[in-house]
Amino acid sequence: MDLKLTPEESSFRDELRAWLAKNAPKDWAEWREKPLEESFPYLRAWQRKLHDGGWAAVSWPKEYGGRSATLMQQSLFWEEMARVEAPPMANSLGLGLIGPTIVACGTEAQKKRFIPKILSAEEIWCQGFSEPNAGSDLAGLQTEAKLDGDHYIVNGQKVWTSYGWVGDWCELIVRTDSSAAKHKGLTAFLVDMKSPGVEVRPLRQMTGESEFNELFFRDVRVPAENILGKVNDGWNVAMSTLMYERGSYGARLQLTFNRYISRLIELARSVQRNGRPASEDPLIRQKLAQCSAEIEIMRFNQMRAFSRISATGVPGPEGSIQKIFWSELNQRLQQIAQELLGSYGQLLGGDPHAVDNGLWSYGYLRTRGNTIEAGTSEVQRNIIGHFVLGLPRSY
Repeated sequence: MDLKLTPEESSFRDELRAWLAKNAPKDWAEWREKPLEESFPYLRAWQRKLHDGGWAAVSWPKEYGGRSATLMQQSLFWEEMARVEAPPMANSLGLGLIGPTIVACGTEAQKKRFIPKILSAEEIWCQGFSEPNAGSDLAGLQTEAKLDGDHYIVNGQKVWTSYGWVGDWCELIVRTDSSAAKHKGLTAFLVDMKSPGVEVRPLRQMTGESEFNELFFRDVRVPAENILGKVNDGWNVAMSTLMYERGSYGARLQLTFNRYISRLIELARSVQRNGRPASEDPLIRQKLAQCSAEIEIMRFNQMRAFSRISATGVPGPEGSIQKIFWSELNQRLQQIAQELLGSYGQLLGGDPHAVDNGLWSYGYLRTRGNTIEAGTSEVQRNIIGHFVLGLPRSY
C-alpha cells in the first residue's frame, strides 16, 4: 500500500481540516470526564453537526449519505479528528457496524427507512447478540422468535448490550428454527426498542458506569418486514456486523493509543522515582518503548485489514488479529501507566490528587473488558487458526 497522499487525498484532508477548524467544539475537555449519560446529548449534537457538514459517515456510499471515501481517506478522517481532539459520535454502533450491515444486507425499504436517521443520530442503535449462557458462543443463543401471521413473537434475554439504555433500535439475533444446526437456525431482526415487552436493565460496572445493559423480551411482536437478510441466515448477517467491528475499529484506537503513549512519556519526565525522573528508569523506558513499537505494529496491521477490504469489498477474518492485538496492547499500556504513577494512578476523577482527572484509573478498570467484548481472545484465536492459518476446527 502506497502511503503517499494523492492530490485527491490531500484535497480531502485539507477540506476536512478547514471544516474542523471552524466547527470542532472547543469545550470537549470539559465534557470528556462526565458520565456518558450526562454527556450523551452533547455527543448527539456533535454528530448532527458532522452530518449537516457531510462528515458523519465518510466511508459509506454517496447514495446512502456518505462520501464513498477510500480507505486512505477514512484513515485521514480519523487522523484529523484525533489531531483536533474532536469528540466521538453518539451513534457509534449505528455508524460503524449496523448501518453498514443494513447497506450490505437490507432491503431498499429498510435502507430508506433507517439509514438517514442513523446518520443524523435521530435514532440510536444497539446490538442484541450476547446472552447469559452464550456470550462469545453466538450460535448457542436461546432467544427465540416464532412466526405469528405477519409478525414474529420474540422471547428471551440478551446481556452486555452497549447503548441499550439509550437505544431506539436494536439489531437482534434470535433462533427461528430450533431443529436446524445451531449456526443455521438464526435470523437477524431490526427491533424497535420501544415495543411493548422490551425491558432494559442497567449493569453497574466497576468503573461506576452502566455502559452495558441486560435486555428482556417478553412476547415482543416484530413485523416480518423487519428481518435483516433472509430467514435462518442470521449467522452470516451477524458475521458481517462483527467483521466490520473487528476490521475497522482499530483505525480509531491506534490514534487514541498514540495520545496515551505520548502523555505517558510526558508524565515519565515529571514523575519522580527514587529522586529522579521516571524516564531515567531503564525498565520504565523499555516498557514505554515496547508499547510505542507495538502501536506502530498496530498501524501496519490496520493497513493489512484495509488492503483486504480494498481487494474483497468486505472485512475478513484478519480483523481478529487486530482485535486480539489492540485489546491486549491496551491492557499492557494501562498496566504501565499504573506502574509509572503508583498510588496516584488509582485515584478517581474528582480527587484533587488524581492524575489527569482520573483518566488512568478509569482506563485501567475499563480495559479489563477489552479481551471479552467483541469476541473473547480465545474465540479470536480459533477464528485465526481456522480461517487464516487453515488449521482444523477445534471441537
